[in-house]
Amino acid sequence: MAARDFQLAAEKIKFEAIFEYASLGILVVNQQGEIVLANTFLLSQFGYNSSAEVIGKKLEILIPNRFHAAHIHHRNGYMTKPERRPMGIGMDLYATKKDGSEFAVEVSLNNYEVGEASFIIAFVSDITKRKDIENATLYQKEQLALINKKIGEFNNDLEKQVVLRTSQLQETLNELEISKEELQRALSKEKELGDLKSRFVSMAAHEFRTPLSTILSSASLVSKYVNEDEQDKRDKHTNRIKSAVNNLTEILNDFLSIGKIEDGNLAAHFTGFNIKELITSVCSEINGIVKTGQQIIYHHSGNHLVVLDPSLLRNVMINLLSNAIKFSPVNGMIEVKSEVNDTHILVEVKDSGIGISEGDRHHLFERFFRGTNVTNIQGTGLGLHIVEKYVELMNGKIECISELEKGTYFAISFDIDAANMA
Repeated sequence: MAARDFQLAAEKIKFEAIFEYASLGILVVNQQGEIVLANTFLLSQFGYNSSAEVIGKKLEILIPNRFHAAHIHHRNGYMTKPERRPMGIGMDLYATKKDGSEFAVEVSLNNYEVGEASFIIAFVSDITKRKDIENATLYQKEQLALINKKIGEFNNDLEKQVVLRTSQLQETLNELEISKEELQRALSKEKELGDLKSRFVSMAAHEFRTPLSTILSSASLVSKYVNEDEQDKRDKHTNRIKSAVNNLTEILNDFLSIGKIEDGNLAAHFTGFNIKELITSVCSEINGIVKTGQQIIYHHSGNHLVVLDPSLLRNVMINLLSNAIKFSPVNGMIEVKSEVNDTHILVEVKDSGIGISEGDRHHLFERFFRGTNVTNIQGTGLGLHIVEKYVELMNGKIECISELEKGTYFAISFDIDAANMA
């Protein structure tokens, strides 16, 4: 028995050492909610000098007053069905020091029995520093969200400014009044607009110089033919002047059309009309500029009445036929077909001209783009871009199939339902 008593005494000393010198607050409470034991670390946590200040007191002296009623209820519930678990799952727990100040804690609960008596043991950790870190992290997240929101607002404002600047730049380009220095500063923000400037300057220098030179030379020559028998020579130069003026007018009309499209000031006006009569009229009108021996052959099948924008469609046809004439050789044939049925409208223009390379076809509908094989043929590079935009305004699609020296085929199609959506 002496050896057993000695062993029990040693175990008690070991337990007391662990209890007293643990770096964790340990608290033991009886069934009445009274503090039975409190280790030194816990007393230090709560600002007490000795265990006598808390032993025999209700556990609630360590809890803020506002939580007393609820805590007593939860404590009695736990006594009824004790188990090992964290206290206040999903809740922020606070304890009260002797001086009344509060601090955040984390509490683990367990229970044990001695004879008929039941006790609760609580392990209390001061998590003030951890809470401070969590709060700081939360604050940083809120600040980051605020910064991201401001960045988003800034980006939206920047996008609006870019759109506005682009619109202003397009208008200035259409009026041909912007200076090189102003243009360079503005275009440094947009690579696409930089490419646009280069193509425009190149095209304008060539397309305006040629007709103006023709007008100047013909005007000088026509004044030299004063005799009556020289009327044919005067007519020749007069016609050259008219042709050059028409070229300049077409270029300016292209610029005006691009400006309206880019500014969103152009809309399709859907109305019913006879598509066969319209295309026949265009073919007749365009016959005045065909080369020697060129023929335009038109064939229509199906219904005659459609609902589209006749003005836009007329401009599309004039542009496509003008290109077919321009890029086809003398004695060449240009085929025009139209078809209308219950589901779709199809218009086709096919020539036997110089064709378009595979690499150029990818850029065919871009503003100011001209194929590598047409540098010596007059043109602005705007026509097909305008055609595509006009077709899109009428809810249609345009397709091009071409091969060098084997001609070009354009197909414009409109779904009947889409074409009737005004």
